[in-house]
Amino acid sequence: MRKSLECCALAVVMFAGATHAQGAPKAAAIEAFGKGVQIYSCKASGATYAWALKAPDATLTNAKGKAIGKHFAGPTWQASDGSTVVGEPVNVSPSPDAGAIPWLVLHAKSHAGNGEMATVQYIVRERTEGGAAPASGCDAGHAGKEARVPYSAVYLFFRG
Repeated sequence: MRKSLECCALAVVMFAGATHAQGAPKAAAIEAFGKGVQIYSCKASGATYAWALKAPDATLTNAKGKAIGKHFAGPTWQASDGSTVVGEPVNVSPSPDAGAIPWLVLHAKSHAGNGEMATVQYIVRERTEGGAAPASGCDAGHAGKEARVPYSAVYLFFRG
């Protein structure tokens, strides 16, 4: 599964590069480390109950550990300059680490502002740790309750 996401991520890089450059594909315009929580809500699912993803809540930092933005519901990524990109999944692959949220390739479906995120066309989430929905604790007695599960991931943002 890791290879299929790597292939898809490589295809995104090559596509992004091919649309703007003649020859070599572009590297990620922004690489960020996300650390925070995945928020789940206990909801009825037919005759049973299950944890459903409500939203992420994470801080994005650069390689030097400086906060450069945040990640929240949408899924939305917001740079410190206020610009945002909202993504929609193109490819989902299970993480090679048990208990970690999947690796993703997302395409930008909307933008706001004129800063760092204004021209992002693809987002790749990889190297995830933690964040998976709880395995238990969601039943009729806990309907509507939330669980905040710590996670981290690397996010790569590619311009169009």
